[in-house]
Amino acid sequence: MSQPSTNIHSSGDAAYSQGDLRELASRWLPDHQVPRKFLIHTDTTDFFRVEYGDVIMLGKSPYLVRHNAKETRDGMEDDVKHWVKRAVDLLDGSLKIIKLVFFEKFTTTISGVQFECFRSPQKEARVLQMVSGHKNFMQGHSAEDEKGNLLRVIDYIHGHALHGLISRMNMDHETYYHEEFPKILNHFVECVQAIRYLHEHGQKHADIRRDHILVERETGTYKWIDFDFNYNHPENIFGYDLFGLGNILAFLTGMGDILLDDLKKGDHPALSIIEEDDLNIVFKNRVVNLRKIYGYIPESLNRILMHFSRGANIYYVHTDELLEDLGVFLSGLRPVH
Repeated sequence: MSQPSTNIHSSGDAAYSQGDLRELASRWLPDHQVPRKFLIHTDTTDFFRVEYGDVIMLGKSPYLVRHNAKETRDGMEDDVKHWVKRAVDLLDGSLKIIKLVFFEKFTTTISGVQFECFRSPQKEARVLQMVSGHKNFMQGHSAEDEKGNLLRVIDYIHGHALHGLISRMNMDHETYYHEEFPKILNHFVECVQAIRYLHEHGQKHADIRRDHILVERETGTYKWIDFDFNYNHPENIFGYDLFGLGNILAFLTGMGDILLDDLKKGDHPALSIIEEDDLNIVFKNRVVNLRKIYGYIPESLNRILMHFSRGANIYYVHTDELLEDLGVFLSGLRPVH
């Protein structure tokens, strides 16, 4: 097939004519999915106007928009993220996630400490450049449209969110803890080391959640995604990230969240000994003192979890501290095969 023309089409600034785009799209898509006419966007300021079948032009690179992404929490798909598009790179056929510019702010409080959080395309672009080639982070690059909007073009990861991997395990907790958890924890330690890499270079993830770790299907590698949040707190610069890591660790240890409501519904015998201090410092319906639920969880691991409880009086300030304690616990486990 001949290469597409690079002549500027008379109807706009795109480097490809409608015929060129149809020819490119036909290389990667079935005929019935190739639009007869493309709406070409060189200005993505109004991201609601960028729809299925449109083309986003970034420089000389055309991306065919397929679907809007959806926010996924706790295994459930929530609101459509209209500023995040799944797309096909028409030059090589690769799948991409394209994040358009969207600003929002919110305030969250952890143990009386307020964190002002906000979306920052510039911060995500910096992190993408910093982690280029790092196996535990999503990969991609940033580029501006003609109006200076900073888009991020992310390589699509074929895999599943970590919480989905855990929720699909069909076994009792004790079997999970002894047979699966050690392997999962080793991967999680890699993720914590990756966050340490960010912190050592003066950056934060700022939106650490279990659905922001994807497990790549082909390699089994755990990869952090979504770096576009930032927060301001000069006295505790990495604290928000560390609380996020603690929430994930509790989820992995418990083979899911251990909720007070579920314990009450099942009339669990531990209800009589669970106190307010045993609950998650952020999510007050989650139990983090998991040794009271599963007595075979050793104190060395439970002590780590209790740093993220309402009863904690000492918190992790740096990832090195968390990694050191995880290392002590792991050293007491049997070898993982």
